[in-house]
Amino acid sequence: MGELIAVLSGKGGTGKTSVCAGIAQALALTGEKVLCIDCDVGLRNLDIALGISQIGGLSFLDVCSGGYSLDMATRHPVYAGLSFLTAPVNCPAETVDPASFSQMLELARSRFNYILLDAPAGIEAGFKLAAQFADRVIVVTGADPASIRDASRAADVLEVMGKTNVRMVINRIQPKMIAAMGVTVDDIMDQSGLPLLGLVPEDENVILSAAFRQPLLGYSKKGAAAACRRIAKRIQGHSVPVKL
Repeated sequence: MGELIAVLSGKGGTGKTSVCAGIAQALALTGEKVLCIDCDVGLRNLDIALGISQIGGLSFLDVCSGGYSLDMATRHPVYAGLSFLTAPVNCPAETVDPASFSQMLELARSRFNYILLDAPAGIEAGFKLAAQFADRVIVVTGADPASIRDASRAADVLEVMGKTNVRMVINRIQPKMIAAMGVTVDDIMDQSGLPLLGLVPEDENVILSAAFRQPLLGYSKKGAAAACRRIAKRIQGHSVPVKL
């Protein structure tokens, strides 16, 4: 059975979606079968981060409703093992039926090695919809005080939900800025209350790849792309040093 991974953040602007897309690409590059589901209803951007914004696709609600088969999920043109379901545009997360969503995810588990859910920022209904079914949760945060506080709040909510396999990715790291603030990675871990899964540097290639409609890992081999490959290896159970 495949593993379900929710990628969450306490606030917007942390680069959660780009991290989710990068991990998905990295897993697919190693031969894994991966399904990415955009759960950010109304503000969907995962297709842009995956480099497939020019390709139309089914929403997860289309599959949940029974009108379409999971086999009809959009196939990535570059990564053969990577499939994608977008978010519905005009459907509040509160109205998504958890039972049908769960049923779709269970079917996905039988067909994919990894299912990544890109949840909306914040700790509202979309956050909880993605997190409640997850085997593993990744909380993406920045190194700034507001992001760290919101990551801590997200961790508290996940604890109440009974989630124990929760790890943190610190994204968009600028070493000079962190040094100027007098903050260390250990400080961020202590303040958020979360163990570390990976570090991702600030990287202009994340924006450039999206602008040119290309997947990050096909556009760049270093920086954020290399960091996502290291995170993917850790998810697969490999021992990989944590570094920028």
